[in-house]
Amino acid sequence: MKNITSNNKLEYYKISAFIFMYFFTWSASIGLLAIWLGQKANLSGTVIGTVFAVNGIFSVILKPIYGYILDKLGMNKYLLYFVVAMSALMAPFFIYVYQPLLLSNTLLGIIVGAIYLSFAWYAGVAACESYTDRYSRLNGMEFGQIRMWGSLGWAVASSFSGILFNLSPAYNFLLGSVTSLVMLAVLFSLKVNTSTAHASEVLSKEKIVPADVYALLKTSKFWAFCMYIAGVAWMMFIAEQQFSRYFVTFFADVHQGNAVFGYLGTVQSGMEFIMYMIIPTFVNYIGAKKGLLLVGLVVGCRLILSGVCDSHLLISVIKPLYGLEICLLLVSIFKYIAEHFDKRVNATMYLLGYQAMLYVGNVVVSSPAGLLYDKIGFEKTYIMMGSIALLFTLISSVTLSACRSNRNKSSHPVSQNTQDEIHQ
Repeated sequence: MKNITSNNKLEYYKISAFIFMYFFTWSASIGLLAIWLGQKANLSGTVIGTVFAVNGIFSVILKPIYGYILDKLGMNKYLLYFVVAMSALMAPFFIYVYQPLLLSNTLLGIIVGAIYLSFAWYAGVAACESYTDRYSRLNGMEFGQIRMWGSLGWAVASSFSGILFNLSPAYNFLLGSVTSLVMLAVLFSLKVNTSTAHASEVLSKEKIVPADVYALLKTSKFWAFCMYIAGVAWMMFIAEQQFSRYFVTFFADVHQGNAVFGYLGTVQSGMEFIMYMIIPTFVNYIGAKKGLLLVGLVVGCRLILSGVCDSHLLISVIKPLYGLEICLLLVSIFKYIAEHFDKRVNATMYLLGYQAMLYVGNVVVSSPAGLLYDKIGFEKTYIMMGSIALLFTLISSVTLSACRSNRNKSSHPVSQNTQDEIHQ
């Protein structure tokens, strides 16, 4: 953490604590949403699928709005206050609003729940990550060295959230509300200095206007980035949705498979925590574009290997690589956006070009992928998805813009990294 000076070390601890508690709260409560919907709201598998589909639709709508608001507010924390306040309402919402509505008027409950969950979590997490990236750059910190505490928060909560849920889900929601109140206090105490040495690189004197978003949508760089997300990130995340079903087939006893899968989830979280310490320096060394291309290479190879794998030991080694992919992808994306897009639209670019695009993938590809699992099997489907990831990685090696790197700065000049680039 060499970038963190003594002057802003306290603020590093605060923003890291904020991220830790946010992911801790999510893991302890919302991470068990599917189980809660089935066991406590008594919904069928089909209806639960509808719940997540509607959640995805509202999230896709809200994320670009959150991004625009973040860019409009600059370093003001008003949107984060709103997100955390919504999170603090978790216990009363789930106990007194969501569950009764799902039991009495399921459709209304699904819609109300989707709005709340998007405000506090599905779009809220993207807003928190985007603000954290901007805060880290403003203070000469590395985003990855802050975001790693989120992975630790998720892992800590996962270690006992199931036990707490078995006692009563209300305890999970109460824990989430209480933690959110502490998180709100930490956020209030977080100091924002807009006069740092890096301020001119991060903040724009001109605030975003709707025309800026329209201009962003007209640039080839935006669509080249979206094509990368569609070809690589979609394959990466959608393959993970039902990977647990495939994983347990390698074990004679399904219960043993379930247990090993849980253990590997902890290993994966630990890998994320460690990788976030290392990955920022690595991406600075090779450049953000090469970081994105490396993600595509790892995703493609992991999925193809998963498809041809015939050993429970090999599949157990392959599974935690997902943690490496997540770290490398997220760090590379933030650095790529900061380098190639106008600082006025950084948050909009992240929430629209990356986060919203991911949920579009859920809507477009999840069902066909599930159909392929049933028709041709997991093995052939993963080989197909891995091949698609590699193909789009190859295409993106041409379509993505070159980035600076510490490895050879002369080979990667800061071309096209102007602040009004999206208007050209």
